Amino acid sequence: MNSNNDPNYSPLRDVAQSPEATARYLADVQRVLLDIGKNLETLAMETRVHLRGTNVEGDRWYHARLRAMPVEKALGNVLRNLNNLTEGLEKSAYKRRAHDENVVNTAKDRKEKEIEKQRKKNPPVLHAAPNPPHQSAQNENSRYGGPTSIYDLGKRESA
Repeated sequence: MNSNNDPNYSPLRDVAQSPEATARYLADVQRVLLDIGKNLETLAMETRVHLRGTNVEGDRWYHARLRAMPVEKALGNVLRNLNNLTEGLEKSAYKRRAHDENVVNTAKDRKEKEIEKQRKKNPPVLHAAPNPPHQSAQNENSRYGGPTSIYDLGKRESA
């Protein structure tokens, strides 16, 4: 807002405070880096062709390749680091959004834990269950108190 007057003003402060703005900014940076990566890949291929095609009198067929390897390796490392950087930008945008979701859910989780804690401190009073009628108790006893083998059935019929 007052960027000219505020000595602590940072243009990225507003971006850092919003996960959507952070994701947009990181996507823009990633897009630029991917464009640079394409140019670096082209440069690496052209450099490889040129360096491997440069022969000195008295070279064997593999000498140009051996001289080119350190340069090719250095460009390959740059490309690998660039790819890791773009992946890291994408991951950090997801983590930024997850952080805001976590902050929102923390208050709700704390309330739920407090309710659970209060419930454990003051458990609800349980009323005694009414006594079952004697008839159902007799049926259960007759089921379990009967014969244990088919030979003990006596005059009963088997199922």
